Amino acid sequence: MQRGSDRLSVHRDDEMKHELQGLLRSGHPTRTEEWHDPEPFADDDPEVARGPVTPGRDPSSLETVRLELARNLGRGDFPAGPRELMRALDRRYAPDALVEALERLPRKDRYHSLQELAQALTRVRETETA
Repeated sequence: MQRGSDRLSVHRDDEMKHELQGLLRSGHPTRTEEWHDPEPFADDDPEVARGPVTPGRDPSSLETVRLELARNLGRGDFPAGPRELMRALDRRYAPDALVEALERLPRKDRYHSLQELAQALTRVRETETA
């Protein structure tokens, strides 16, 4: 008979279900200590905390583009051209805006690192808006 997670014992699974029962039923945190709850988003939090950052949303920041690429690409994907990288992003279900940004890159170029790719994407975006 299969019972929940294989990593934990049956007793720990039941204990965890019991701990989460109030939260699941009520739909809001049930802890009495406020410091246990996650802090809400602040107005000055980076946009990364609220969802994926793509070249279309924040074109001026190389760091945010590089972060989103790093979430979806690994070291084994380089060196590669835009078409190969688009296929890798498609396999990993990356945001469509990120894949579309790669379509604007020259087909013959090859990128040897994530940094090179991020720089090329921000350069293309800057020339399109200028």
